[in-house]
Amino acid sequence: MRLKKAGYQGIFLPELGIAMDGTHTDAEYTFVTHAHADHMHRNRSAYTHASKPTLQLMKLRGFNGSSEALEFGQPLETDQFSVTLYPAGHILGSAMIYVQSDLGSLLYTGDYRTPPSPATEGFEAPPQADYLITEATFGLPIYRWKSNAQLAGEVQQFARKTLEENYTPVFLAYNLGKAQEIMHLCSSLDHPIMIHGAGHKLCPVYDDAGIDLGPYQAYDRDTCEGKILVCPSSALSGGFASNVRKKRIAYCSGWAALESRRTQLTVDKLIPISDHLDFYELIDFCENLNPKKVYITHTPNPDVVKHFLDERDINSSFLNLEMEADD
Repeated sequence: MRLKKAGYQGIFLPELGIAMDGTHTDAEYTFVTHAHADHMHRNRSAYTHASKPTLQLMKLRGFNGSSEALEFGQPLETDQFSVTLYPAGHILGSAMIYVQSDLGSLLYTGDYRTPPSPATEGFEAPPQADYLITEATFGLPIYRWKSNAQLAGEVQQFARKTLEENYTPVFLAYNLGKAQEIMHLCSSLDHPIMIHGAGHKLCPVYDDAGIDLGPYQAYDRDTCEGKILVCPSSALSGGFASNVRKKRIAYCSGWAALESRRTQLTVDKLIPISDHLDFYELIDFCENLNPKKVYITHTPNPDVVKHFLDERDINSSFLNLEMEADD
């Protein structure tokens, strides 16, 4: 099965005319795994298939092309192939794309998390695929996450203790996905939450999906003190909550596993809560899927992942999305 680059860092399957997370002039079908900017496209002429929440979020983030929503687990059948979306557990609407054809079966993960984020549809994968294209964002053995329950406890404890001591808790988190997960984890505290405006406009999609985000509203500088605040790291340099003198800041990301982030960002708490799977979950997933070939993308060092896969007799190689690749 041949692989080529599609758009900025997407995948194109030339024999099937399928583009994933990018567009290609020869693509007859275009699929998007989720609505993060590095995976969605804005090509109006590319008729796009994705999950319903992904298309809703894409439109709120600037996509205004034609599209069709696909249900998880319901195949799109053509004369050449069948494509099924599986919930990826990364953010709401995130999907893995499973392609079946005479050339074999291929699973393109996009970004994924297992165990899944509690603010998603969950995680499910096909039992087997001949070819696997997997992200490995945290593809080093230093990345091993705590359980979802432990991380939820850290988030809630930070918010609760900060409020009890008459400080304002500020969670640094991406506006799409991580921000809503933090809000969901704080919802049981039943305390007012304010989220950065760019993230606030995306929250109704989570409401529609039945994800409890707690009693939230858009950030208001004049009334934010004493609320649970959620914003991206970049917002702090723009003056977010700069008028609140008594505040404590928690940085929420897989990169928080690196202690150096505390001084780099000048924060009070590092919470290593990621919307990607960790290194060991990645290796286990590849082993359980048992593909003929694994293509590794989005990784700081593919040789490390390849070494661990080699030990399990799993054939793998780095797929550089900056270049076209044939196999």
